[in-house]
Amino acid sequence: MHLISICIIILWACAYPSMSRMLDESSVVKAHQQWMTKYGITYKNSFEMENRLQVFRENLEYIENFNNAGNKSYTLGLNPYSDLTTEEFMASYTGLNIPSRVSSAKLRSNSVLFNITDDIPPYFDWRVKGAVTDIKAQGDCGGCWAFAAVATIEGFWKIRMGALLTLSEQQLIDCDENSDGCNNGDIIKAYNYVIENDGILEETKYRYTEGKQSCKLIDISDTDAFITTYKMVKENDEIQLLQAVTQQPVAASLHVGNEFRSYAGGVYTGTCGPTENHAVAIVGYGVSENDQKYWLIKNSWGQGWGERGYMRLIRDGPSGGPEGHCSIANYGSFPDLE
Repeated sequence: MHLISICIIILWACAYPSMSRMLDESSVVKAHQQWMTKYGITYKNSFEMENRLQVFRENLEYIENFNNAGNKSYTLGLNPYSDLTTEEFMASYTGLNIPSRVSSAKLRSNSVLFNITDDIPPYFDWRVKGAVTDIKAQGDCGGCWAFAAVATIEGFWKIRMGALLTLSEQQLIDCDENSDGCNNGDIIKAYNYVIENDGILEETKYRYTEGKQSCKLIDISDTDAFITTYKMVKENDEIQLLQAVTQQPVAASLHVGNEFRSYAGGVYTGTCGPTENHAVAIVGYGVSENDQKYWLIKNSWGQGWGERGYMRLIRDGPSGGPEGHCSIANYGSFPDLE
């Protein structure tokens, strides 16, 4: 009987090698130390380090179990946020707060309807056309709404005016009184702030601090880019969203959950969160080597996340529905000049 038990244990270890490895405390500690070195992570004391190690272990197990299961078009991986619980991460690194749906009559602009009979290319990337600034990191500030809005204004300004400027999210976080800084905000309110205040400054004039500060006095003659209106993409229509992205980068909302935050590469078809809690900029689309259509998303979680800060999210997925995967087609918008 003892021999049979040993055989069962050996067979279990062979079938689930990752599980046996993850029970090895020394390998977890080594992985944590390597992760700390890679991302420059430090802790105040040994008590905090031990607590974070426990969270890191849980996240590592989740990631390795997922990747070892295989048969997915994407992988998960460690990133600068792998010692945070899901609740901590969502509280600090999302931050979109969409007000209850308002009628188009109450918006500054009605939804735009694009001609879906127009030919569109199978691939489109605004980075190649020089209309996308470098990946930014919002840090421990729920200001994704400001980063998404700014990314689309940067792209629009390059397309319309010919100059790619790196604009200030901090100005929106500090000065947009209709949003709540690092706690939450809305893309449309960000556009309205820029419209009503005659523009936005470059980042060199109003630098990012990863926290809400007092609004600096701004001379409107000193602003570097401006918009006079914005447009909404028809809700829950990926075809209309596709047409919009061929015109310029588009801001969008997403339902982000635990699996999403550990995305490391590939075309994401995984689980989404229960609510619209995160804002991103769509800067292109394409088709993968496995013939999967995808959206090219610029995120604000730094280059250590995803594909150097970007994500490929499934487009026209089998379970996406009219709103698209993670509801990407729910709340699309972009800046404009009248």
